[in-house]
Amino acid sequence: MGAKLDPRLRQHLSKVYGCLAATCSMATVGSLVHLSGIWEAGLLSALASLGLILGMVFTPDNGKNFVQRFCMLMGIGLFTGHSLGLLLEQVIYMNPAIVVTALVGTTTIFACLTASAFFAKRGKYLYLGGILMSALSTMALINLGNLFFRSYIVQDISLYLGLIVMAGFVLFDTHMIMEKHRMGSNDFIGHSLDLFYDVISIFRRLLVILAQREDNNERRKRKSN
Repeated sequence: MGAKLDPRLRQHLSKVYGCLAATCSMATVGSLVHLSGIWEAGLLSALASLGLILGMVFTPDNGKNFVQRFCMLMGIGLFTGHSLGLLLEQVIYMNPAIVVTALVGTTTIFACLTASAFFAKRGKYLYLGGILMSALSTMALINLGNLFFRSYIVQDISLYLGLIVMAGFVLFDTHMIMEKHRMGSNDFIGHSLDLFYDVISIFRRLLVILAQREDNNERRKRKSN
């Protein structure tokens, strides 16, 4: 890693991952707010997160608005985690160990893919962008059609395929961040937001996959008894 990344890029990446860690911490706080019953998640938290994302889009980095954009980023983390509290509540009711397993799995996937991006040749994974976006568009159409057919097989395929796609985005976004910085972009707040949604998407899908397995195991036990 040290031989491939120049000092300026390493410094930029340290800021990106520092902001990412802070955003994930705020997401944890948001989830705890829901789970503790202080404020239950709903449409308002989702709208607040969307509003802050739009705020980030219309407030580009100019080198002087760091505090404003950082606060927006922390708000996005808070309200995203708050919305995630609904899923966490259901999963914890089934088996709290699922949350720990999903966290470990997400961390492992993200760390391994990030390391792969660092050690790969420059721009090696940039070609993934078109493939991943096409896969997301296809999945969206399939899920839309599945609203009428309600096929569990299609739902499972979409879930696992989505996990693979979001894992691919970790590789792609990491390389894009590195290339953008090499071309002069120092927007580490915006870059950390890209990675944050990769992490959250992987975590959410792992939660659902593990919860489904737990539910299937419980059903088998009941049938055997």
